[in-house]
Amino acid sequence: MDVIQAIKERRAYRSLDPVKITDDFVRDLAGSAALAPSCFNNQPTRFVFVYDADVLVTMREALSQGNEWAHAASMIIAVFSKKEDDCVIKDREYHQFDCGLASGLLILRATELGLVAHPIAGYSPKKTREILGIPEEYQVITLIIVGKHSEKVSPILSEKQVEWEKERPQRLPLAKVAFFNHYGGEIG
Repeated sequence: MDVIQAIKERRAYRSLDPVKITDDFVRDLAGSAALAPSCFNNQPTRFVFVYDADVLVTMREALSQGNEWAHAASMIIAVFSKKEDDCVIKDREYHQFDCGLASGLLILRATELGLVAHPIAGYSPKKTREILGIPEEYQVITLIIVGKHSEKVSPILSEKQVEWEKERPQRLPLAKVAFFNHYGGEIG
């Protein structure tokens, strides 16, 4: 699979089947994420790859209501960093941007391998830090839910989530998100 195919196939599915997670698979994803660009090559992004069954069950405590579908995850990846580990230029804190870049590469690699890697915002950073032993000074940026896409729609999904399973949510037209040469310069 090439990069454009992985980009087009990447979906935030919520209906998951189990998949065997191996140490080599985790190293593969971590290695892909580690190649992401970062400000001055500071590499501020940190990950905890959770695939032990007991820890996965404990991680359910950190998930928000509406993310019960993630209980079927074969792995949950905590993505975190701290601003002191990366560039801070005036009011620009690059650690969050750099975490996004690393997460994006990890997600594309998982997609290439035929898996779902779905980042979520519905979780408690405090509980995540407590469960995983992440020091307080780190900001938990996201959790990435990993599994194999199930052809069977999960019965716990909301109506909206079921719609998103069946058809990719509509993307904004390019004319709303990209401009030629200046803001408002129509890309068409």
